[in-house]
Amino acid sequence: MFDEIQTGFGRTGKLFAHQHEDVTPDVIIVGKAISGGFYPVSAVLADNSVMDVLTPGSHGSTFGGNPLGCAIARAALKVLKEENLIQNSAELGKYFLDKLKTIDNPHIKDIRGKGLFIAIELDEPARPYCEALQKEGVLCKDTHTYVIRIAPPLIITKDQIDWAFEKFQKVLS
Repeated sequence: MFDEIQTGFGRTGKLFAHQHEDVTPDVIIVGKAISGGFYPVSAVLADNSVMDVLTPGSHGSTFGGNPLGCAIARAALKVLKEENLIQNSAELGKYFLDKLKTIDNPHIKDIRGKGLFIAIELDEPARPYCEALQKEGVLCKDTHTYVIRIAPPLIITKDQIDWAFEKFQKVLS
């Protein structure tokens, strides 16, 4: 069972993060990005061999079968495909990651990422850096005390990445 709630639908430069590895999960849990982040939608994805364990009437959901949520998810997936956002994530994520790796700071332990899901690991708390970046107009998240998590929208442009990189360079150098 794979949790693709944060990593699914192009965030890592592939439809699902597990596609970077040589593994096929029996069950995938998805949410957030399935609706483009505009409406609370989640889903459990599996083939018939797994899903047929649940027979009609044996399982229910308070919010299951939401027509509005399904319509929004369908529209978001259409945009994901038609606007090549997965490819954009892969290409611009690599571009951003390569630029970030040029920053010289003795407190940086590691800079890693897949697609537009990037982490800068420090040897000191990340929160002050995130707060400084926020003052520069860049939103990111400190996580696990020492990590700056970067997850820009999949529609980001190269010019916007260049702008953000200048802010990261200013704060981290």
